[in-house]
Amino acid sequence: MRVIAGEFRSRSLDAPPGLATRPTSDRLRETLFNVLARRIEGARFLDLYAGSGAVGIEALSRGASHVEFVEKTRPALKVLRENLSRLGIAGCVAVRAEAVSSFLHGIVPVFGPVAGFNLIFLDPPYDLAAEYESALSLLGGKGGLWLSEDAIVIAEHRRKQRTEERYGALARTRLLEQGDAALSFYAQNRV
Repeated sequence: MRVIAGEFRSRSLDAPPGLATRPTSDRLRETLFNVLARRIEGARFLDLYAGSGAVGIEALSRGASHVEFVEKTRPALKVLRENLSRLGIAGCVAVRAEAVSSFLHGIVPVFGPVAGFNLIFLDPPYDLAAEYESALSLLGGKGGLWLSEDAIVIAEHRRKQRTEERYGALARTRLLEQGDAALSFYAQNRV
């Protein structure tokens, strides 16, 4: 696994051992960031179910101003912290060692003059289908408190596993399929 573009281009990243964590493939990450290219510079990025941190690190490499990684498993946290350390990434990140539902149920973040995250990526283990419903419902609820006004929420999932068209205030705007994986893009519905 490697960083595809930007400041850390071609730098290698480790992944946790075993099959519990399934890193987003280089090809799918490249597709994702091609779609997000015009929005990534200066963005506040939230990487839920971060695993090795590959997606959030790619965001930083391409110009995101801040990334928060949320991951609860010890092996993945260890590898995530090692990847950040090896790349010398410190000041513009936060690592939250907790379950995504606990993080999203917690205190609403204070962002100063900037309200919420611009980009939120979630990639729960494919076998935990209920995590998609839980995380997307929490993000689409609470009045969108985690989201900036123009936020995009992206869920990586199995191609055959469909996510809902709506989760509270979030409505799907795009579905990209690649191999066995898919990316569902959501934005706040402005009715």
